[in-house]
Amino acid sequence: MTNQWLFKSETYDNCNCAINCGCQFNLPSTHGYCQSAFVGNIVEGHFNDTRLEGLKWAALYKWPGEIADGNGKRQIVIDENADDAQRAALETIISGEACEPLSNLFSVFVSTCTEFCETLFLPIDLEADLELRTATVDIPGIMKSSGRPIINDFNGEPFHIAFARREGSFEFTYAEIGLGTSTVTGEMDMAFKDSWAHFCIHHWNQDGVVREGSRLTAWLGE
Repeated sequence: MTNQWLFKSETYDNCNCAINCGCQFNLPSTHGYCQSAFVGNIVEGHFNDTRLEGLKWAALYKWPGEIADGNGKRQIVIDENADDAQRAALETIISGEACEPLSNLFSVFVSTCTEFCETLFLPIDLEADLELRTATVDIPGIMKSSGRPIINDFNGEPFHIAFARREGSFEFTYAEIGLGTSTVTGEMDMAFKDSWAHFCIHHWNQDGVVREGSRLTAWLGE
């Protein structure tokens, strides 16, 4: 029997690219190499009969060149509050296993990685507001990050940018865009400041992205 699972996470991602992240615009990366840190809180989820809601997770990636060129490195961090079954379930999902090939971000990224760090089970302190584009992350000994909205230079107010992706994305259907600053230590040593950040719902199952009507269609009254 095929594993049946659901992963619905409120996720904050900060990478080393400038505001026009190549991954989202089908362009080369800003600096010729890619580094990224995803941290999320599962608001709804299960893996077969194992419940996952309320657990936090992180996935850290770095590539020496463009993602598509491969040779990437990955580390998974799972909420220390997860029990053994939940740890195994989350590690399976975040490792890109138990799903259709290349059907979500985890599956796509694992196909470009050749080095895999030991999975860590640690406290993950994540406070994120997707509407306000703010986030703070503290994973002791591993990661600190803060996310913020882009500020309009003319009036000093938050500047709103968002993506609606009805199709063509293996990650999200809608995301709010901001800036982030992150420092990662340990095996994944990396740091970036005031670089691309997005705030989204990762809503996936064993078949791929769960496509729901985006907030853009709500704005348009459709």
